[in-house]
Amino acid sequence: MNIGDRIAKLRDDRGWTQEQTAGLLGISRAALSHYEKNRREPDTDTLSKFADLFKVSVDFLVGRTNAPHVTLDEPVREFVEQLELSEEDLLSKYNLKIDGLSLTPEEAKRFIAFVRMERNMK
Repeated sequence: MNIGDRIAKLRDDRGWTQEQTAGLLGISRAALSHYEKNRREPDTDTLSKFADLFKVSVDFLVGRTNAPHVTLDEPVREFVEQLELSEEDLLSKYNLKIDGLSLTPEEAKRFIAFVRMERNMK
Protein backbone atom coordinates (compact mmCIF):
# COMPACT_ATOMS: atom_id res chain seq x y z
CA MET A 1 0.00 0.00 0.00
CA ASN A 2 1.47 3.39 -0.95
CA ILE A 3 1.06 6.86 0.57
CA GLY A 4 -2.01 7.79 -1.45
CA ASP A 5 -3.79 4.54 -0.67
CA ARG A 6 -3.08 4.92 3.04
CA ILE A 7 -4.28 8.52 3.09
CA ALA A 8 -7.48 7.63 1.23
CA LYS A 9 -8.16 4.68 3.55
CA LEU A 10 -7.57 6.73 6.69
CA ARG A 11 -9.95 9.41 5.39
CA ASP A 12 -12.58 6.86 4.35
CA ASP A 13 -12.34 5.08 7.71
CA ARG A 14 -13.37 8.34 9.36
CA GLY A 15 -16.18 9.00 6.90
CA TRP A 16 -14.67 12.34 5.88
CA THR A 17 -15.05 13.85 2.44
CA GLN A 18 -12.05 15.11 0.53
CA GLU A 19 -13.38 18.64 1.05
CA GLN A 20 -13.58 18.21 4.83
CA THR A 21 -10.15 16.62 5.06
CA ALA A 22 -8.52 19.23 2.83
CA GLY A 23 -10.03 21.97 4.99
CA LEU A 24 -8.63 20.41 8.16
CA LEU A 25 -5.20 20.20 6.53
CA GLY A 26 -5.26 23.67 5.00
CA ILE A 27 -4.78 22.35 1.46
CA SER A 28 -7.01 22.33 -1.62
CA ARG A 29 -9.32 19.43 -2.38
CA ALA A 30 -7.52 19.04 -5.71
CA ALA A 31 -4.16 18.65 -3.95
CA LEU A 32 -5.63 15.99 -1.66
CA SER A 33 -7.05 14.18 -4.67
CA HIS A 34 -3.61 14.20 -6.33
CA TYR A 35 -2.06 12.73 -3.16
CA GLU A 36 -4.71 10.02 -2.86
CA LYS A 37 -4.34 9.05 -6.52
CA ASN A 38 -0.54 9.00 -6.22
CA ARG A 39 -0.10 11.68 -8.86
CA ARG A 40 1.86 13.72 -6.32
CA GLU A 41 3.57 13.03 -3.00
CA PRO A 42 3.12 15.40 -0.08
CA ASP A 43 6.12 17.41 1.09
CA THR A 44 7.43 16.73 4.58
CA ASP A 45 5.37 19.50 6.18
CA THR A 46 2.14 18.22 4.62
CA LEU A 47 3.08 14.63 5.45
CA SER A 48 3.44 15.69 9.10
CA LYS A 49 0.03 17.35 8.95
CA PHE A 50 -1.50 14.11 7.66
CA ALA A 51 0.18 12.14 10.45
CA ASP A 52 -1.05 14.58 13.10
CA LEU A 53 -4.58 14.70 11.69
CA PHE A 54 -4.96 10.93 11.49
CA LYS A 55 -2.90 10.32 14.63
CA VAL A 56 -0.53 7.92 12.87
CA SER A 57 3.20 7.94 12.35
CA VAL A 58 4.88 9.28 9.23
CA ASP A 59 6.55 5.87 8.98
CA PHE A 60 3.10 4.32 8.60
CA LEU A 61 2.08 6.80 5.90
CA VAL A 62 5.19 6.15 3.82
CA GLY A 63 4.92 2.38 4.24
CA ARG A 64 7.90 1.77 6.52
CA THR A 65 5.63 0.05 9.03
CA ASN A 66 2.14 -1.40 9.08
CA ALA A 67 1.61 -0.32 12.69
CA PRO A 68 -0.24 2.99 12.34
CA HIS A 69 -0.14 4.14 15.94
CA VAL A 70 3.55 3.98 16.72
CA THR A 71 3.91 7.65 17.57
CA LEU A 72 5.59 9.47 20.40
CA ASP A 73 3.41 10.51 23.29
CA GLU A 74 3.23 14.29 23.62
CA PRO A 75 5.46 14.48 26.74
CA VAL A 76 8.06 12.27 25.04
CA ARG A 77 7.86 14.32 21.82
CA GLU A 78 8.38 17.56 23.77
CA PHE A 79 11.37 16.04 25.57
CA VAL A 80 12.95 14.82 22.33
CA GLU A 81 12.46 18.22 20.68
CA GLN A 82 14.34 19.86 23.57
CA LEU A 83 17.36 17.58 23.22
CA GLU A 84 20.44 19.14 21.76
CA LEU A 85 23.84 17.57 21.59
CA SER A 86 26.93 19.70 21.89
CA GLU A 87 29.75 19.35 19.39
CA GLU A 88 31.65 17.25 21.92
CA ASP A 89 28.64 14.96 22.42
CA LEU A 90 28.23 14.49 18.68
CA LEU A 91 31.90 13.75 18.17
CA SER A 92 32.22 11.35 21.09
CA LYS A 93 28.91 9.46 20.69
CA TYR A 94 28.46 9.25 16.92
CA ASN A 95 30.67 8.19 14.07
CA LEU A 96 29.62 10.77 11.46
CA LYS A 97 30.17 9.57 7.91
CA ILE A 98 29.89 11.01 4.44
CA ASP A 99 30.16 8.71 1.42
CA GLY A 100 30.99 5.84 3.77
CA LEU A 101 34.07 7.57 5.21
CA SER A 102 34.24 8.72 8.82
CA LEU A 103 34.66 12.43 9.33
CA THR A 104 37.72 13.53 11.22
CA PRO A 105 36.98 15.60 14.34
CA GLU A 106 38.04 18.72 12.43
CA GLU A 107 35.76 17.90 9.47
CA ALA A 108 32.85 17.24 11.82
CA LYS A 109 33.39 20.60 13.55
CA ARG A 110 33.48 22.38 10.17
CA PHE A 111 30.29 20.56 9.15
CA ILE A 112 28.51 21.65 12.34
CA ALA A 113 29.77 25.23 11.85
CA PHE A 114 28.48 25.19 8.26
CA VAL A 115 25.01 24.09 9.35
CA ARG A 116 24.91 26.79 12.03
CA MET A 117 26.00 29.47 9.55
CA GLU A 118 23.41 28.33 7.01
CA ARG A 119 20.65 28.49 9.63
CA ASN A 120 21.68 32.00 10.64
CA MET A 121 21.37 33.13 7.03
CA LYS A 122 17.67 32.16 6.88
